[in-house]
Amino acid sequence: MDDLQLIELYFARNQDAIRQTEKTYGAYCFSIADQILHNPQDAEECLSDTWLRAWNSIPPSRPARLKLFLGKITRNLAFDKYRRKSAGKRGSGEFEAVLDELSECIPASDNVEQAFDAQQLRQSLNSFLKALPQRDRQIFLKRYFYAKNVKDIAEEYRLTANHCTVILKRVRKKLQAYLEQEGFL
Repeated sequence: MDDLQLIELYFARNQDAIRQTEKTYGAYCFSIADQILHNPQDAEECLSDTWLRAWNSIPPSRPARLKLFLGKITRNLAFDKYRRKSAGKRGSGEFEAVLDELSECIPASDNVEQAFDAQQLRQSLNSFLKALPQRDRQIFLKRYFYAKNVKDIAEEYRLTANHCTVILKRVRKKLQAYLEQEGFL
């Protein structure tokens, strides 16, 4: 079943929409949640919450790309669950590493909210990512959107972990310079 048919099921409030969505995108969304949470039970719980959130969001939303829409919901739910489970704990998980790496080039959220609309920052980030070479963009997104660890990304692109780290560091420096040029830093 394609995305348009799935979305029409949601708009018709047909309960089959959830079952068909899970059938089509369940493995994709599970991999996102599991990559962040490293716990199959928690990932399954995120999936249930993803389907509920999709049901409550469509309508009125009509996502242009359902896969990305569901992936974003899953990712946000998984990060929220991760934060709740690790509140007050010190850990060395990928989530903390991802945030630490990005903190050097993206301003704190309270500063961004005071100085600029979040939509402007999102548009600037999208423009920056579109200008990157495809491989660098994909590596960056796998690290900072999907919170994959560097070793796994390196293996996927047949790079050494060190080479992957260097690529990520260069892209973060470019991002920092770009955001300074755009007036965000």
